[in-house]
Amino acid sequence: MQLKGLSDEKITIIAEHILKRLNYQDTHTTEDTCNIKQIPIGISNRHIHLCQEDVERLFGKGYELTPLKKLSQPGQFAAQEVVTIVGRRGSIEKARVLGPVRTRTQVEISKTDSFKIGVQAPVQESGDLTEAGSVFVIGPKGVIEAKQSVIIAKRHIHMHPDDAEKLGVKDQQVVSIKTVGDRPTIFGETVVRVKNNFRLECHLDTDEANAAGLKPNDYVELIKEC
Repeated sequence: MQLKGLSDEKITIIAEHILKRLNYQDTHTTEDTCNIKQIPIGISNRHIHLCQEDVERLFGKGYELTPLKKLSQPGQFAAQEVVTIVGRRGSIEKARVLGPVRTRTQVEISKTDSFKIGVQAPVQESGDLTEAGSVFVIGPKGVIEAKQSVIIAKRHIHMHPDDAEKLGVKDQQVVSIKTVGDRPTIFGETVVRVKNNFRLECHLDTDEANAAGLKPNDYVELIKEC
């Protein structure tokens, strides 16, 4: 392009036009080709889900969990009750009980926790207790041996069917996510879980969040293959 003879004003107008075109192309290449969408995160600390039978063995006959705080997923809550989880090499005190009760007791810990207490905990989806580890759980009224109950929850994204449609994904689809911030990281093998009562949120455990430098109210980006 020959700029000789053009006024400074016209050169400025041309430069601004070129910058706008470059910015437009860069933005649309990222969004349309890779389809990146932002999803809020929830950082999951160690916790335990109890069946009603185990609630009563730990806290007394006829006992019911006492809601302390609502969780992000509808109908779920952190209970006032806490327990001690005991493995072969150590224990975790004041592990929070989450409600409501389930049909089967499940303990969710991080990889770091598994080293601390000495338990083999497979990385599996919540509810899948195949080859899960075993621990003892101590409550104020009793002790249980929670056989085949301990897992490290696989990374997953909760979403409503409307969210799944907008994001172009389906239930049980495995996707990748990219974190933002000072330590951007890409996590693969992230499972999409779709239900009518789910609220859009990506669940990571404390090990994953710490590795990526994440904190509450941060978000991740869903990456579909380019």
